[in-house]
Amino acid sequence: MTITQEKTLASKVRPDFQILEQEVNGQPLVYLDNAATSQKPLAVLNVLRDYYQQDNSNVHRGAHTLSGRATDAYEAARDKIAAFINAASRQEIIYTRNASEAINLVAYSWGFSNLEPGDEIILSIMEHHSNIVPWQFVAKRTGAVLKFVELTDTQEFDLELFKSLISDKTKLVSVVHVSNALGCINPVKEICKIAHNYGAKVLIDGCQSLPHLSVDVQDIDCDWLVASGHKMCAPTGIGFLYGKLELLRSMPPFMGGGEMIADVFLDHSTYADLPHKFEAGTPAIAEAIALGAAVDYLSNIGMDKIHAYEAELTAYLFQRLREIPNITLYGPKPDINGEGRAALAAFNVGDLHPHDLSEMLDQAGVAIRAGNHCTQPLHRYLCIRASARASLYFYNTREEIDVFIAALKDAIDFFGSNI
Repeated sequence: MTITQEKTLASKVRPDFQILEQEVNGQPLVYLDNAATSQKPLAVLNVLRDYYQQDNSNVHRGAHTLSGRATDAYEAARDKIAAFINAASRQEIIYTRNASEAINLVAYSWGFSNLEPGDEIILSIMEHHSNIVPWQFVAKRTGAVLKFVELTDTQEFDLELFKSLISDKTKLVSVVHVSNALGCINPVKEICKIAHNYGAKVLIDGCQSLPHLSVDVQDIDCDWLVASGHKMCAPTGIGFLYGKLELLRSMPPFMGGGEMIADVFLDHSTYADLPHKFEAGTPAIAEAIALGAAVDYLSNIGMDKIHAYEAELTAYLFQRLREIPNITLYGPKPDINGEGRAALAAFNVGDLHPHDLSEMLDQAGVAIRAGNHCTQPLHRYLCIRASARASLYFYNTREEIDVFIAALKDAIDFFGSNI
């Protein structure tokens, strides 16, 4: 895809995101915090509004028209998600509030039921806190042991180290597909193959991959995959867990309550079939339907087009960032076409604190992230306390990158004495 085609795509989708038309501190908004959360297109916002204006009712529990329409839309969204990731069955898609809840579901249901003292869990040093803390809970209560894969010289997942860490004691490998700080794209298909050769299960954190790449869970052959809707143009408060059907069937319920039961007696209960066994209580109905609309929106654009668009922008972003003196960029370098990493850049400039940079950029209308990005162990590993991060999505443009770079240079000039 050429730059001209990129501009055509950008100009096509920009009107769908009215939030981007505003000014911040008297300057046009340049939103480069997409790894934290994406903006929502009108197609998604309209679905939320229409549900509450026309179909608001509980799902699965009523025989009246509104309940039927709500249930149909809610379950149709599940079908869309299953198709989006190429799940083998709609029953393999479990709605959750977010990816964190999805990981905790696996940790509490499968982890506490299957792990014993001496069993090993392999994570990576780049994991988001949500893919570390639940496994710390599990390890503390079961006696399992946590091991961590470190980085290569190019700050990528060290596959050779992983091969040396894994053993017959390994029962679980849980890794991120795309790092939200390093931007590296981990070799998840190979990781799954290696882990399965040792009889281990694999969970993939897809929060930073599903919004940007074509993801096929059957091709990857992961046992579970988690995602958050708010990073892929859907509302907050909705995510999902994918799991292989027989594996999900073998797992006990995570939470008890309405909807997840077949029959309830005073002394025991029986449970509903998948996916409802793991969906206790009234769900986030509108948000789930809107997630389906977001999947439609992304699919209509085409994930391959989104990836190609972002690759071109990534190449340009790194080209411009290399103009900055004393800048340190984290993660692997993109190739000349912007391939080889995700469309984000975490960085530091000299001794400037990332929060100072972020505040100065905000005065110019530019929104970036500053902090540890919920990856404190990674930042300690890199011997830094924090970093700044600019992250792109398909509605961003080269012109916005130029505005960001100009604002960054102005901020560095302002704090020049600290460099």
